[in-house]
Amino acid sequence: MAVDLKRELLRLLDEDEEFRYAVAGRIGILEILKRLDRLEEGQNRLWEEVRSLREGQNKLWEEVRDLRYAFNRLEGRVDRLEGRVDRLEKRVSKGFAELGSALGVTYEMHANAYIQVLLEELGYPDARVGGGYVLKDGEVLEIDMFCEDPLVVGEVTSRLRDEEEMNREIAKLLERVEAVSSKYGKKPFMVVLSVGVAPETLVEKLRTETEKHDIRLILGREIEEALSA
Repeated sequence: MAVDLKRELLRLLDEDEEFRYAVAGRIGILEILKRLDRLEEGQNRLWEEVRSLREGQNKLWEEVRDLRYAFNRLEGRVDRLEGRVDRLEKRVSKGFAELGSALGVTYEMHANAYIQVLLEELGYPDARVGGGYVLKDGEVLEIDMFCEDPLVVGEVTSRLRDEEEMNREIAKLLERVEAVSSKYGKKPFMVVLSVGVAPETLVEKLRTETEKHDIRLILGREIEEALSA
């Protein structure tokens, strides 16, 4: 009898789901199974979220690659644009040089413009620099660079070849400084000798001689650098 009952119970457990859950409930397994089911559902949702995150990460990397590609293209365009700007600047500079030559813009004009800008930076915005004249012993002396307020006297030469020419230009300038000082009753605020081109071997001697006479020496390359800045 006991053996037959045991076999019947085992059969019911295998074949009858309702009976199986009833037995499980009696022995407390049903609650465990329900928890396991909920745990499995939670685990499935977690994996779904992981897959969603992975998909989002893949999309993000695709966007990063797209942005990197776009940035590289933009960088290439910027490089090409900078090259075009450089070429344009050279063409404009060349154009201005050709225009200046066509209009007869001389080195003397550039030198006077340079000193005028310098005076503006020194606090004389209304200063006007240009050519001038002064009388000395009945003789009219031409001045290449002249400003009345503040008092500026200067000589401009496009080229000095040797010491003889250098000494001649300095003496010419000092003669005009003396005449202007006598006329206005005061020393000039600034005395300038502007030289366009001179041999390197002469430049140091130029600096020494102009410093000796308190003359401001301006070389052509300084003006060129200032105008191209």
